[in-house]
Amino acid sequence: MNLLLKFWRSSIGKKWLVATTGLALLGFVIAHLAGNLQMFAGAEKINAYAEFLHANQKPLWVARIGLIACFVTHIVATLTLVRLNKAARPHSYALTKSVQAKISTKTMAFSGLTVLSFVVFHLLHYTLRVTDPRFKLTSEGGLLTSTHDVYQMVIMGFQNPLISGFYVLSIGLLSLHLSHGISSVFQTFGLESKRSAKWVPAAGRLLSAAILVGYASIPLAVLLGVLK
Repeated sequence: MNLLLKFWRSSIGKKWLVATTGLALLGFVIAHLAGNLQMFAGAEKINAYAEFLHANQKPLWVARIGLIACFVTHIVATLTLVRLNKAARPHSYALTKSVQAKISTKTMAFSGLTVLSFVVFHLLHYTLRVTDPRFKLTSEGGLLTSTHDVYQMVIMGFQNPLISGFYVLSIGLLSLHLSHGISSVFQTFGLESKRSAKWVPAAGRLLSAAILVGYASIPLAVLLGVLK
C-alpha cells in the first residue's frame, strides 16, 4: 500500500498512470469504432452485434467498470499534474508563455468537460435509453421492433442535428487530445528517439484523423440520408 501511495504521489507515477490508462481508453475507442461501423453493413449485422454484447453482460460489465476506473484515473491524474506544474512554474516566465499556458489550460478544461458530458449523455441516450421515449418497444409505446434494434435507434438519434453536432464536436475534441497524447506516451515510457520524434507525431495525427472520420461518418451518413 505504501508503494502504491508513493507511486501515486510522484509525478512520474502520475504520468505513467495517465499513459497506461490513456492506452487502455484508446484501445476501447478503436474497438468501439469497429463495432459502430457495422452500421454500414446493415441492420441485421449491427443488431446481431448488439445481441451478442447483450448475451455477454457479465464480461461486458467487467470491461465497463474497468473502463470507468481508467477514465476517472486518467482525468484525476491529468488534472493533478496540471495543478502541480502550475504551482511549480516560475513567476518570471515571459508574458507570452504565461498567456499560452493559460490558453492551453482553458482549452483542456473545456475539451475535457465537453468529452465527459458527451460520455454521460451517450450512455444515457443509447445504453440506458432514458433520454428518448422512442427508444422502447412498440408494445411499450416506442418505435423499436426488438430490444436489440440498435440500427433504428441510431438512425432516430442522429436525425437530430443537435445530437449529431454534439457527437461530432466531442469526437473532434477527443481526436485532438489523442493526437497530442500519443506522442506523450512515447515520452513517458522513454521510447522517444530522434527517429521516432519525426514519425510518432505524424502517426498520432493520422490515427486521430482516422478515428474522427470513422465516428463522424455515421451521424453524417444519417443526416445525408445514406443510412435510413
